[in-house]
Amino acid sequence: MLSPAIALADQCEAPLPRQAGQTFQGAVRYVGDGDSLCVGSSSNPDEWIEVRLADFNAPELHSPLGPQSKRLLEQIALGQHTTCTAVRGRSGRVVTYDRVIAICKIGDLSIGNLLREQNAPEGGN
Repeated sequence: MLSPAIALADQCEAPLPRQAGQTFQGAVRYVGDGDSLCVGSSSNPDEWIEVRLADFNAPELHSPLGPQSKRLLEQIALGQHTTCTAVRGRSGRVVTYDRVIAICKIGDLSIGNLLREQNAPEGGN
């Protein structure tokens, strides 16, 4: 059963970090697809930050492996405490498509590496 602090639909509304190196933390409250999620330190979606994982590139949700990728990210991260650091993406920007690009860790391991350990499918945009 899902906790009331976990969302079933994207409600992430917090202002995004705009500079590389900024850190933020909280529980993973929502998973959008295989490489995007929302992090928040409270149950208020207005404080949840939408993240695009910098160190993992999952298949698009509408592709054949997309739903599997999303399920794996949910299994690994949903409800877990994570610490994220904003980084510059390939474009040189920190924010893309209304998400901050970040490396997020659960404990000492990045979520991207945890996904690879589970043989999560890679590839996409």
